[in-house]
Amino acid sequence: MHVATVMPDTSDVIDEPDKHRFRYNEDGIDAQLVYRADADRLILIHTEVPDALGGRGIAGRLVRAAIDRARASGETVLPWCPYARKWLQDHPDVASTISVDWSDPPR
Repeated sequence: MHVATVMPDTSDVIDEPDKHRFRYNEDGIDAQLVYRADADRLILIHTEVPDALGGRGIAGRLVRAAIDRARASGETVLPWCPYARKWLQDHPDVASTISVDWSDPPR
């Protein structure tokens, strides 16, 4: 029997290109995934979830929003953020739906 993977809803995650981040806000507290867009590449730099929002899968929803954007735009994702890299490695079914450049971030 095949069980479909239920992916988290990302409709409450906002892409703020002018601030180079995906943002989730709850009760005035922001969680964010900072990125850099470079031509056809979406470079995931840093995921930050304050303790008040921790433990509820919000970081994963931020990464999923980035994946949704990359799939829609055709961008290649470079997961330089350690959290985003691990999330993609732990979700190969999702990673396989986009182009991922697994090269290491510059030092």
